[in-house]
Amino acid sequence: MYTIWNIYVLAGFGTIGGALFGFDVSSMSAWVGSAQYLDYFNSPGSLQQGGITASMSAGSFLGSIIAGWLCDRLGRRGILKVASVIWIVGAVLQCSAQNVAHLCVGRVVSGLAIGITSSQVLVYLAELAPASTRGRIVGIQQWAIDWGILIMYLISYGCSVSVAGPAAFRIAWGVQGIPGLVLGGAMFFFPESPRWLASHDRWDECLHVLAHLHGHGNREDPTVLLELEEVKEAVRIEAESKDLGYAGLLGPKLWYRTMCGVSVQVWQQLLGGNVMLYYIVYIFEMAGERGNAGLTSAIIQYVIFLVTTGFILPFVDRCGRRPLLIYGAVACCLLHFISGALMASYGRSVDAVDGNAILRWELTNAQAAKAIIAMCYIFVGIYGLTWAPVAWIYAAEVFPLRYRAKGVGIAASGNWIFNLALALFVPSAFTNIQWQTYMIFGTFCAVMAAWVFLLYPETAGKSLEEIDFVFVAKVPAWRSSEVGATFEQRVEGKRGMAGLAEVEHEEGGGGGIGAKV
Repeated sequence: MYTIWNIYVLAGFGTIGGALFGFDVSSMSAWVGSAQYLDYFNSPGSLQQGGITASMSAGSFLGSIIAGWLCDRLGRRGILKVASVIWIVGAVLQCSAQNVAHLCVGRVVSGLAIGITSSQVLVYLAELAPASTRGRIVGIQQWAIDWGILIMYLISYGCSVSVAGPAAFRIAWGVQGIPGLVLGGAMFFFPESPRWLASHDRWDECLHVLAHLHGHGNREDPTVLLELEEVKEAVRIEAESKDLGYAGLLGPKLWYRTMCGVSVQVWQQLLGGNVMLYYIVYIFEMAGERGNAGLTSAIIQYVIFLVTTGFILPFVDRCGRRPLLIYGAVACCLLHFISGALMASYGRSVDAVDGNAILRWELTNAQAAKAIIAMCYIFVGIYGLTWAPVAWIYAAEVFPLRYRAKGVGIAASGNWIFNLALALFVPSAFTNIQWQTYMIFGTFCAVMAAWVFLLYPETAGKSLEEIDFVFVAKVPAWRSSEVGATFEQRVEGKRGMAGLAEVEHEEGGGGGIGAKV
């Protein structure tokens, strides 16, 4: 069967899994203020609407938890095929929803697929891509999310203004099944991860994939042979260490890496970016942008998100992970505090905004309202340049081979459990604490900037095997960008991670691809 080898084409189709996440985000955000949705589902209150939105995150949490275990057994391609089928089932359930409970079930099922794809696409792409471009390749996942958000929002916008009654949202939710079909079909033309093949002793297939990915099919290419030898050493050493399953992620050699992978995903949520994307219509309604004007303003925001993420991808490996995360958090902190101050100074408490009882605060000053909208646009731009892509990239890099699928799954589950909590929290927050909501997220941003500076080692420009050495070296995080590693040191780092004794070399080997355990 024909196989695709171009890494950018692989990333483009593979990250349709990310587009599924984007589709589901705007499949709800576009409808929370529409007459068709509110009439059919009897105008859900803040808690009920939070539950509807969060039901997708609940499914995603469960999906990401089981994804690592399934991925290690079915393969990176196999798990994505399964996810595409689950997604199509979820789209059918949402499209046919007769009541809130039916809709929530459909969103939970769709969430299962998103939990799998959001974590395992990262693993798949990280294991296919060369170190020099791994950031931009894995980061395409976030760009695909952006595209999914925008495309689904435009579809929903078109349906909301041109189709009457429940058919409006049913058409939009049914269209979600199409990318699932494309993803499932594309997987039949994708290679399996060479590192997964190696971990299952399928060495000839592993070399075949590495040769076509990095050597234009030449099995004797020095780059291919060196990478193959590094993979061999990784698999050998991993085989000598006991597989403790998920519990191993909390062991003395891995807990720090697990902390980095999980916390970067949690912090991405606490930055406030996805909350902005879920409930942007609410923010614009409080600022006086209602009806079609509010929807149009939201479209502008999604375009900014798409453009900024696309802009940073070619440079993300040059900029490094730490600077983007630190400066992004500081900038978003300032924007949250400014927005909250404007809402407090130029707003007032009301019983409802344009008939929406969830919203109890509105701006009374036109200039302040414009400033809030501008802050939203700037915030989304900075989020697209920094935390949106980099948090996913970083989580895909920090785990060793044996625990990579499970580790990234657990990291993504941290993202989804906080996504769920915030999806429930924000509607009630707009109702009960109003402008103080911004101050809470601003404080989170200040804390996460310090957290990244003190605790996250730099991973940009290093092979997945070299990253093992960086963590074992235990240098301060702010000096980690200076750390390099020879082949022997990377093997030594893996032994340190596995808790083994020492590395011996063949007599006269001296390193290079002749080094052996």
